[in-house]
Amino acid sequence: MRTQVGIVGAGPAGLLLSHLLHLNGISSVVLEIRSRAHVEARVRAGVLEHNTVQLLRDTGLGERLGREGLRHEGVELRFGGAGHRIDFVELTGGRSITVYGQQEVVKDLIVAREAAGGTLLFEVSGVSVHDMDSDRPSVRFVDADGAVQKLECDVIAGCDGFHGVCRDAVPGGELTVLERVYPFAWLGILAKAAPSSEELIYTHHHRGFALHSMRSHEVTRNYLQVPPETDIAEWPDERIWSELRARMALAGGGFTLADGPLIEKGVTAMRSFVVTPMQYGRLFLAGDSAHIVPPTGAKGLNLAVADVRVLARALERFYATGSTEALERYSGDCLRRVWRVQHFSWWMTSMLHRSPDDDPFTHQLQLSQLRYVTSSRAGATTLAENYVGLPYD
Repeated sequence: MRTQVGIVGAGPAGLLLSHLLHLNGISSVVLEIRSRAHVEARVRAGVLEHNTVQLLRDTGLGERLGREGLRHEGVELRFGGAGHRIDFVELTGGRSITVYGQQEVVKDLIVAREAAGGTLLFEVSGVSVHDMDSDRPSVRFVDADGAVQKLECDVIAGCDGFHGVCRDAVPGGELTVLERVYPFAWLGILAKAAPSSEELIYTHHHRGFALHSMRSHEVTRNYLQVPPETDIAEWPDERIWSELRARMALAGGGFTLADGPLIEKGVTAMRSFVVTPMQYGRLFLAGDSAHIVPPTGAKGLNLAVADVRVLARALERFYATGSTEALERYSGDCLRRVWRVQHFSWWMTSMLHRSPDDDPFTHQLQLSQLRYVTSSRAGATTLAENYVGLPYD
C-alpha cells in the first residue's frame, strides 16, 4: 500500500491533518487501533479557541459547528464567595470561544473524509513505524480482517496520543522529555442537566478547585479537584453534587447548581509534558504525542490543531516545490506556541488549585493574583488573550 502521508491516529489531529492535506491534493491514509464507534463517542475537550473555529469554518467544517456550537464571550472566576466576569470580546477585539465537544469535531471530520473518498482504517493492530530516517518510511500493521499490511509513504505523522507507538519508535537519546506532574487530579462528571450558567465558571475554594462547564443546552460537564490517588468508588453521585454545590456557592446565595443523572464520571491525572524536538527524520509528532497540558486552560485540542496546521502547510510546500525547509522548521515553529500554552495552562492551574503542601503565604499569593486579574484591565487582558487563543503567525 502506498500513500504520500501516513497518519497514525484518528483523533482530531490526525483527521484534521488528512482533511487539510486533501484540500491541497496530497494523499493520506489514517490508521486507528480503535473502532469508529469508539473514537466518535470518546468525550474529551469541549472548548474551541477562536482560531480553531475559524480554521474549521474556512475548510468547510463549520456547518454543524455553527448550528450546535455554543459561543461564549467570557468566563467567570469565582473566589471568596463572589463571581468576577472576564469579558473576552471586549478585551480581545471581538474574539471568543465556542463550546463544541471533541467527539463532535471527530464526527464532522470523519464524514468529510469519507465524502472525499479518504482512506480511514479502523481497528488495526500491531502498528509499528520503520525507516523514519530515510526518504521511504513505512508503517506496518494488521488490518481489521487480520491481514498483515505495509504502508509505504514519504512522511509519517504521529498523531496517536500520549500512549501511542510513534514517539516510542524514535531511537533513544534523540528526544528530550520535559514534564511536571501535579499533586492533584480532576474528578469529572458528564450529567444530563441544563447548564447553571451561560458561561464557564472557574472556582478557587479552600476545599479545592471546581469548574462548571457544559457540552450542550442539556448536558453539563463539572470537575472537582481531588487527590491523584482518588478511588472513584468513594465518590457516589450525591457526594459529588454536594461538594460541587459547596465549592461553587456564592456568599450571598443566588446560585443554584442544577443536577441530574450522570452519564459518566472518572478521575484524570494532571501533568505538563513536552518532547523536543517534535520530529525525527520523516516522522513528525503532533498533538498529545508531543505534548500534554493540564486541562485548566482548555488548550489540548486547540494546540493539536495548531500543530497540524503548521505541518499541513510545510507538507504543501514540500510537495509543491520539493523544498524541505518548512518541514525542517516544523518543531521549532510549533514549540514556540507549545511553550506559550504550557505557561498559560500552568499559570491558570497554579492560580486556581490548592496543593497539599500550600501554606497561608501561598494561599494569599493566589488570592492576590486573582484580585489583580479581576480588577486590572491588563491582568484580565492577559487571561482573555491566551484563553481565546493568540493569533496564528
